[in-house]
Amino acid sequence: MRAFFVRNLKIFFRDRTSVFFSLLSAIIIIGLYVLFLGNVWSGSLQGMPGVRFLMDSWIMAGLLAVTSMTTTMGAFGIMIEDKTRKISKDFYSSPISRSGLTAGYIISSYIIGVIMTLFTLILAEIYILAYGGTLLSIGSLLKMIGLILLSTVTSTSFILFIVSFFKSTNAFATASTIIGTLIGFLTGIYLPIGQLPDAVQFVIKIFPVSHAAALMRQVMMEAPLSYTFAGAPAESVAQFRQFMGVELVFGDAAVSAFTGIGILVLTAVVFFLLSMLSLSRKSK
Repeated sequence: MRAFFVRNLKIFFRDRTSVFFSLLSAIIIIGLYVLFLGNVWSGSLQGMPGVRFLMDSWIMAGLLAVTSMTTTMGAFGIMIEDKTRKISKDFYSSPISRSGLTAGYIISSYIIGVIMTLFTLILAEIYILAYGGTLLSIGSLLKMIGLILLSTVTSTSFILFIVSFFKSTNAFATASTIIGTLIGFLTGIYLPIGQLPDAVQFVIKIFPVSHAAALMRQVMMEAPLSYTFAGAPAESVAQFRQFMGVELVFGDAAVSAFTGIGILVLTAVVFFLLSMLSLSRKSK
């Protein structure tokens, strides 16, 4: 099985087109932020110190949540390609079991998601530093790495369930396009969650990627929030955190970091079990 998932890693990273398109949503988000969104959100806080650092941290945290999902989905394209080209039939005749093949696809997709998201984190930190911000502390960096590992597990499980229904590259490409388009809204990047109707906010809050983005924002924005809102009333800080999706709220109850982590873990377990059920039915 080790040789099989290494094979998948080599296929993905050798194909520059696959790597590019798995990062396309992230590239679009950065482009929109640099050209339009950055000035809009920074302008709304004009006159406050460290606004650029604050908003750069906000957008980059959301970007990392997006990357953990889109790169994982791009990696699962190898499984769909193998099915379409009937390569999977050759593997079925090999000594590797079907469960071993499935595990190989899952492990390789997870590793690819982690590598690409960690790479994006490095670029995000360079970007923030280049525009006057500061790097994450060692403690915050370790928290971010832990969140990346967890959010990629959840994304892998969620995407595996989706791709378990696909047998053609066209269907997979269509789903990738739809998810890539929606994910910017689900993470509250194109429009902050606070600007959306309550019904739409509720839909966004039940998606795991939204909780991953919120947790990452809590870590990356801890330092800039304390600087920009130094001396500000606690109510103002709380309203800003809720409006920008740093903290998700159901009714009057805010989702704690512990609860957010629990939601990601539970989502990973549930969708993994559903994926195994779907794949087992198709193999019969």
